[in-house]
Amino acid sequence: MGGYYLAVDIGASSGRHMLGYLRDGKMQLEEIYRFENGMKDKDGSLVWDTEHLFSEIKAGMKKCTELQKIPESMSIDTWAVDYVLLDQEDQALGSTYGYRDHRTLGMDERVYQLIPEGELYARTGIQKQCFNTIYQLMADKTQRPEALKKAKTFLMLPDYFQFLLTGCKVSEYTNGTSTQLVSPVTKQWDRELIRLLGYPEEMFLPLKMPGTVVGDLTGAVAEEVGFNCKVVLCGSHDTASAVMAVPRAEGDALYISSGTWSLMGVELPEADCRPVSRQANFTNEGGYDYRFRYLKNIMGLWMIQSVKKEIGGNLGFGEICEMASKCNIPSIVDCNDDRFLAPDNMTEEVQAACRESGQQVPEGLAQVASVIYNSLAQCYAKTIRQIEGITGKKYDKIHIVGGGSNAEYLNRLTAAATGVPVYAGPTEATA
Repeated sequence: MGGYYLAVDIGASSGRHMLGYLRDGKMQLEEIYRFENGMKDKDGSLVWDTEHLFSEIKAGMKKCTELQKIPESMSIDTWAVDYVLLDQEDQALGSTYGYRDHRTLGMDERVYQLIPEGELYARTGIQKQCFNTIYQLMADKTQRPEALKKAKTFLMLPDYFQFLLTGCKVSEYTNGTSTQLVSPVTKQWDRELIRLLGYPEEMFLPLKMPGTVVGDLTGAVAEEVGFNCKVVLCGSHDTASAVMAVPRAEGDALYISSGTWSLMGVELPEADCRPVSRQANFTNEGGYDYRFRYLKNIMGLWMIQSVKKEIGGNLGFGEICEMASKCNIPSIVDCNDDRFLAPDNMTEEVQAACRESGQQVPEGLAQVASVIYNSLAQCYAKTIRQIEGITGKKYDKIHIVGGGSNAEYLNRLTAAATGVPVYAGPTEATA
């Protein structure tokens, strides 16, 4: 059999190790290891346990040795915007904050005192989200300035884990663009902007394209996992990798990368940084080969994941989907409302939003899930109309990839709400 290639795909709620290989001319994907993930509460802050995550990365690699399926190369992706600061000894400075932590409250206004919001969008093309790296770094500057002063290297999470594997520090382009600190013209850090904001310019490494070889495993890691292989950059923002897996088809197609977040959009050869894009809150994330993922972030299945934890018991997502499909509740909430980003209780938040808007209040798991699924479909329909208005094109199909492509009820609701045929899969698009 041909060679093996290892994709370590870490999402905000779980991670998985997928071995890819060719058999009879077709790519095969084999899940060999899976682990749970989530932000931890540490002294009132939401943080990532990077030590635990790195131990899980190595645990999955050891599985390759057990199976005697040694990869020729491997790569890691994660969600966007979160990062690690390293000191001059390459030690992590303080906690690795999660994007749902509240430390960024008010940081947007501090940024806009230095550069107006409209000018920032025109320079970067990245939509405003309160947790973007640009605002997290302002929180560092404001709340832990000593850490920022000591910082010698800035690494996004996949870059950090690949540094721990290889000892080589390399910054990847697609995830770099999610910081809101990269120029869509030069495709490198906007160093003038970084200086303007007062962030240490020297800590940002040149951005490299997916496909760049980071290096071999260090001797210590190779000995621990039982093999050596090359570590290669992928589109390390998981959406960048997922969009690369969208089936190419005739005509004009939209994609939805559906998981914890729903990312809905199209690919463009150049970023659209016009005011009309900013007002509609679209983003221009860097993609493979310097294509731009022109898309909108929609809250996504995070809402369902939260409700499942709260009142779903041992039911699987498929069972929840099936229960929701049998409900007939007309209530709709705005999935993109910040109230759903990190509520204390998602179920109660959905109920409160319905109550406040004078709609029927959902009771029980099936009704709450039904409101969320229907609300997502309506949000997708609104978004497709916005994209068509801005691009001047009509789109004749929607490709839904990622874990959410398994949610048949949501797929049918999406087709009905948008009036556009929906094609589902691949599920493991990111890997």
